[in-house]
Amino acid sequence: MSSNVVRAVCPHDCPDTCALLVTVQDGVATEVKGDPDHPTTAGVLCTKVARYTERTYHPDRLLYPQKRVGKKGEGKFERISWDEAIETIAYRLKEIAARNPLAIMPYSYAGTMGLVQGESMAARVLHKLGASFLDRTICASAGGVGYKYTLGDRIGTDVEQTQNARLIIIWGGNPIASNLHFWTRVQEAKRNGAKIIAIDPYRSLSAEKCHQHIAVRAGTDSALALGMMHVLIKEDLLDHDYIAQYTLGFEQLQQRVADWTPEKVAEICGISTEEVIGLARDYGEGAKRGEPSLIRMNYGVQRTHGGGMAVRNISCLPALVGAWRHAAGGVLLSSSGGFVKNSDALARPDLFPANHPSRTLNMSDVGNTLLHPGSDEFGPKVEAVIVYNSNPVAIAPESAVVAQGFARDDLFTVVLEHFQTDTADYADILLPATTQLEHLDAHSAYGHRYMMASNPAIAPIGEAKPNTEIFRLLAKALGFTEACFTESDDELGALAFNYQHARTQHTNWEQLKQTGWSKLNMPEIPFAQGGFTTPSGKCEFYSQQMLDAGLDPLPAYIPPYESVISNPQLAAKYPLAMISPPARNFLNSTFVNVKSLRDTEGEPHIDLHPEDAAARQIAAGNMVRIFNDRGSFVAKARVTEKAKPGLVVALSIWWKKLASDQKNANEVTSQRLTDMGGGPTFYDLLVQVEKL
Repeated sequence: MSSNVVRAVCPHDCPDTCALLVTVQDGVATEVKGDPDHPTTAGVLCTKVARYTERTYHPDRLLYPQKRVGKKGEGKFERISWDEAIETIAYRLKEIAARNPLAIMPYSYAGTMGLVQGESMAARVLHKLGASFLDRTICASAGGVGYKYTLGDRIGTDVEQTQNARLIIIWGGNPIASNLHFWTRVQEAKRNGAKIIAIDPYRSLSAEKCHQHIAVRAGTDSALALGMMHVLIKEDLLDHDYIAQYTLGFEQLQQRVADWTPEKVAEICGISTEEVIGLARDYGEGAKRGEPSLIRMNYGVQRTHGGGMAVRNISCLPALVGAWRHAAGGVLLSSSGGFVKNSDALARPDLFPANHPSRTLNMSDVGNTLLHPGSDEFGPKVEAVIVYNSNPVAIAPESAVVAQGFARDDLFTVVLEHFQTDTADYADILLPATTQLEHLDAHSAYGHRYMMASNPAIAPIGEAKPNTEIFRLLAKALGFTEACFTESDDELGALAFNYQHARTQHTNWEQLKQTGWSKLNMPEIPFAQGGFTTPSGKCEFYSQQMLDAGLDPLPAYIPPYESVISNPQLAAKYPLAMISPPARNFLNSTFVNVKSLRDTEGEPHIDLHPEDAAARQIAAGNMVRIFNDRGSFVAKARVTEKAKPGLVVALSIWWKKLASDQKNANEVTSQRLTDMGGGPTFYDLLVQVEKL
């Protein structure tokens, strides 16, 4: 028997981006472990990825190309050769492109976070075709824009400093489920005497273990931040020197927040006045004592109408109290802005035909996009969709409309997948893709500061091919002759990072493949002396860029589209707010088909407060229907005070085909977009619940 250990990386959409050690015996991956030497992974993996071999060797893996033989959505296919598959795709794309290449639409996101298997060879082919561009907004775009207006690039506190903070505010996240290695450091900080506060409509697994849980109404986080600013200014819990040197627009901010009294904020947020004041004092008084305070924002805060503004408002807080003076102080939304990527070298936007019209389609309203008939203003009707690294029929909002769009008989759909997902059922051509253990990739991260390389541990299973190879074959069939379409994965990996930059010049691609990871060369304290990457170089309380974009240049409150306060007429019909945060054992729609993980989750369920349950004669274990004007789904009720009164919590995202009614929580979500960044509003909706 021959045995070796291969360095790899977890590819999934999680801030932790863990370093993996894959044990291979006689060509078979037998174990996946966390690298004990990688400072953030520290040898620990989440339950999902610890079972990665179960996913790679799953009996339902797609192992060969197939073509549809039944109706769209039925999921009936027959095996074909790779030659037939590629020839069919190339023929159809050429035919459509001859009329108008903008009728071709890509749909991809973070099924892999890899820079090679993500938007490299795929983007090159789509650019050369002249296809529509995709605005990849489904997760982080709203908050990213709000953060950029305020602080610049997505650079924040180094997660490796977390344990040294004295106050940690976990705002809009459940790190036990979605940021495990940050949570480990939070626990260390707690043992060191730090106070831990969770701000979340739902008493999640993480919130239960914090010293305090502030259960705001969904979509009111920006109001709470305004209330904190009001108290900090009124009680002079400020770092005047930091404000004077490194911020812009304090006087205007002071005027703006004067009306945001704790009483007003408490009423909007559905919490007590004391909670507003106490939170601000905890934050400001600790800073006065010279204690580092850290805010860890996650994506829950940005999935409502005012999501971008919420992130902007929260991002203002550290500069007010001088929290950026400390390595363990400040705010962390994402570390992704620290990485120096060669995105254009990978994606080659220069291949797009010169002087050719272009358009950008937003992935967050794909249902409406696919059903749009086309127009002079919108552009041509979408005639072909190429789906890779995503499962839109399950994960995109207003799912019934999305499915209706994919069910169009005149839509040519290609899906690259590991399994026959909800979206795969609508494919005309279904192609088997490799998993992370079977291909090479390069990775950045959004929760730590390490560049990473993932080496292939085993040969592709069956006839599966990497995304890159599939698009290479397609480029050849389309007659593309540029040398860039023959570059190997290793050549693409070498292009991923700019190794001439000061942050990265200490390493190179060959070293990265050998060591697995290398930390960016960045200041331990990023903004101790300003240096924000805004136009002014300061934290911008007042943003001229926002004004130029037609937005309010100062922190503000943008209420939800759908809430009992902002839309009382709708609330009379649908009185319950709903959020759908990640289930602990799933990652978006990945891992749902791994039976051991699905068995742990049980079945689709909702959490409902006892008051709301009693008013509807619902008992724990009852099957219930959750509905609004957009649709409905069925789940088992859990009656619990983890959900505050007036809130329904549907942990997600289930594959629709694995639910009893073939539906999931996205039946009731909306395609309306956020205030900035064009993001989805998954947590901005009202529903009613009834016992079946």
